[in-house]
Amino acid sequence: MIKNIKWLLLVSLSFVACNNDDDETTAEVPVTAGSANFSTYVALGDSFAAGYSDGALFKKGQENSYPNILAGQFAQAGGGVFTTPFCGDDNKGGLLFSGNTIQGTRLYFNGVGPTPVAGPVVTEVLNHLSGTFSNLGVPGAKSFHLLAAGYGNAAGVPGGLASPYFSRFSSSASTTILADALSQNPTFFSLWIGGNDVLGYATGGGVTTTESASTGSNITPDATFDGAYNSLATQLAAGGKKGVVANLPYVSTLPYFTRVPYNPVTLNAAQVAQLNSGFASYNGGLAFAVANLGLSQAEADRRKVVFVVGKNPVIIVDNYLTNLTPYSIPSYRPATAEDFLVLPSSSFIGTLVGGNPAAINGVSVPLADKWVLSKDEAAEIKAATDHYNITIEAAANTNGLAFVDAKAIMDQLVNGGIRFGNYHMSATYVTGGAFSLDGIHPGARGYALIANKFLEAINAKYGSTLRPVDLGNYQIQYPASL
Repeated sequence: MIKNIKWLLLVSLSFVACNNDDDETTAEVPVTAGSANFSTYVALGDSFAAGYSDGALFKKGQENSYPNILAGQFAQAGGGVFTTPFCGDDNKGGLLFSGNTIQGTRLYFNGVGPTPVAGPVVTEVLNHLSGTFSNLGVPGAKSFHLLAAGYGNAAGVPGGLASPYFSRFSSSASTTILADALSQNPTFFSLWIGGNDVLGYATGGGVTTTESASTGSNITPDATFDGAYNSLATQLAAGGKKGVVANLPYVSTLPYFTRVPYNPVTLNAAQVAQLNSGFASYNGGLAFAVANLGLSQAEADRRKVVFVVGKNPVIIVDNYLTNLTPYSIPSYRPATAEDFLVLPSSSFIGTLVGGNPAAINGVSVPLADKWVLSKDEAAEIKAATDHYNITIEAAANTNGLAFVDAKAIMDQLVNGGIRFGNYHMSATYVTGGAFSLDGIHPGARGYALIANKFLEAINAKYGSTLRPVDLGNYQIQYPASL
């Protein structure tokens, strides 16, 4: 009945090509720091700063993180040693806590679709790393987590009160990420934080207040974000220290939310007749609600379920609809192009409930809220992101910091892509070259693009002449074996 949503065809695992134009235009320009001082650089942020990719944190990904790439370019202008809390040398990714797996291995493209790398997880959270680390990117961190005492206390990991990633390398159980940064007396910093303040809400298809109390996945309130971000920027820039910050793209533009179409259901005439018969009572209930319960005709039309021969949208549960459940009328409607089906739904749509051929998920059985970021939920995220971005840019201006418009970069990747040399990058899942197989985090080439945009902003603000890296030297996907 349903056409399976197939993974795209096998893609090249790496492109290694030089962009000679960049080399020719920059080779004769001396590399200078301008008014910046890169001798002690620290990077604060979340999974993007850490180099998280393909659903995991692993050493090769960390080496290709944008802060590590930046540090390599800073070294040509007086930059010092940049240290990273590397994961195990096996490059499989994943985390253990007291011997139990709490994060699985990374994904790779096996010729059909993404699949986890085989092998045991070896990176143990409780094997604490000693020393001081320049890259303080912590996967999962929200803005206020960078200021939270105990966020690196391993004892809090089982209860979700601490980060397993920061617990591996925090200077003490009671420290904060910001404190560990400031203790190094940095001369330059990068700060890119805020994506996780909406991401958990988005990947969960939106959450209710009750759900958020147990998962912590609700959208961070504007006032909380403002207080945390301004405190971070002010303390990092104290004494006139130089740095670079970046704003946030809309998470709904990530491949995780754009890969699965809203209308993947293809039906023939017999199937249409059977399904329409099944939803006749539901549609009749809507007509009753218009006539007797004050439901608007416009909402009734939006909720009405009518299948046609050919392609059809999935049917979803939408809790933003008028609540008619006291009258035994559920909150169903067909999805539209303004809704976003999360990436994991691709393997769920069309499956059967309990093996019943008449109970088809997304068709005769509407998709639960967790599979869909609805139009209204996306609007909430957009409003929060717009507010965060105003705060970020204002903090950059107030503290004299370089500013990267990451939202504009993402808009380019979504709308036509970015060309360099003989190559092209876009936000298309798998083949676009910018994002990894988890659909959220960049791949190596995507992180290199981010690094170059940071370098551009630093040069513009501080009069530096830092050189970009050649994007062609970075893979678009990591193979199974590294």
